[in-house]
Amino acid sequence: MADSADVIDRILKGSHTIAVVGCSREPGKPSHDVPAYLQSVGYRIIPVNPFADTILGENVYRRLTDIKEPVDVVDVFRPAPETPAIARDAIEIHAKVLWLQEGIANDEARRIAENGGMLFVMDRCIMKEHARRN
Repeated sequence: MADSADVIDRILKGSHTIAVVGCSREPGKPSHDVPAYLQSVGYRIIPVNPFADTILGENVYRRLTDIKEPVDVVDVFRPAPETPAIARDAIEIHAKVLWLQEGIANDEARRIAENGGMLFVMDRCIMKEHARRN
């Protein structure tokens, strides 16, 4: 199972760069605070948001497919119906993991990601999973 505890351990330990789709400029929103936490514990964060230029001191990309550097994890803060398209974009940039945040689940996105050779986690908070292990 893709989101078993040992797979999540492996993802968190083996990942360095996390693209955050739906990253927010607004402190207090999970889509801002979760990437801020991840950045504070050493992950490289690449914000993806079509309406911002800089978030958390990082340049923002309009679309996932605009990113030209390697991405380990695509962390998603967008509504479930948008996730199949995000899964396709994650495959296009050769990401290793598609992670749908807590409250976001989509079986089609799971199929697309897994058929594209990616690990897949849904309906879990990457910050909570990291904090629980540290």
